[in-house]
Amino acid sequence: MILGYNTNGMAHHDPLDAIRFLADTGYRAIGITIDHGWLSPRDDGSAVQLQQIKHALQQNEMTSVIETGARFLLDPRNKHEPTLLNPDPAKSARRIDFLKYCIDVAAELGSRCVSIWSGINPPGSNMHDSMETLVRNLEPVLKHADDQNVDIGFEPEPGMLIDTTGRFERLMHLIDSPRLKMTMDIGHLYCMSEVPIAEYLDRWQDHIINVHIEDMVSDKHEHLMFGDGQIHFPPVIEALHQIGYQDGIYVELSRHSHAADRIVPSAFDFLNPIIEQTKHQG
Repeated sequence: MILGYNTNGMAHHDPLDAIRFLADTGYRAIGITIDHGWLSPRDDGSAVQLQQIKHALQQNEMTSVIETGARFLLDPRNKHEPTLLNPDPAKSARRIDFLKYCIDVAAELGSRCVSIWSGINPPGSNMHDSMETLVRNLEPVLKHADDQNVDIGFEPEPGMLIDTTGRFERLMHLIDSPRLKMTMDIGHLYCMSEVPIAEYLDRWQDHIINVHIEDMVSDKHEHLMFGDGQIHFPPVIEALHQIGYQDGIYVELSRHSHAADRIVPSAFDFLNPIIEQTKHQG
């Protein structure tokens, strides 16, 4: 297991400064949320920045995943829009093109995967029609991922069409692609009452390619600093160890950017001893 940090929790840091800060703290992985300032496709200098980040990751011996959860990158007035569920084909095409761009970035950086999600079910849409829309719009994304030899980590997200691992399983029955895998968010499992967490990690072990971690309370989707919620983490880390998960575990505290100077080292100091103890016990 490799401890990482998602840059959506470092929104006020220069990317190269953030990489050095994380590396100096002890993190060996980074979840790069493509956003304003972080490899934005709207930035004419993104190609140069991509090579700078690639060099910085190599220099600091850090692995990466690409995250696509920027709130207002594609639409400054509507959070996360447009999504793969948008009923307007021209708008959903913008999300598809963005995801293809993210796949290209991942291929250049050698990232483990591109992490995506469904989006909120549009008002007036039923589950059946929305699933058809999602499958249809995922097809070109998955084809491009296959062409670029990049895996997709699909994340069940509370409040969205695919909000649980059960809904993700339904999606998998509709799509035949070896590139479609899972981003497993520990807090989301707890929030959606998919417990015991260890059982769900065991059940989905063959599909998990990416793990997000944060504290949370039941029935409330709010990412909390470790110790501020209800999750007991040693059994979670032990379960990941038992299933042989060797990739990144990414701290996701997107609303803590204002305190990243304190939260980045505090999160490391909380999780790393648990990980190290679990490794030694194993």
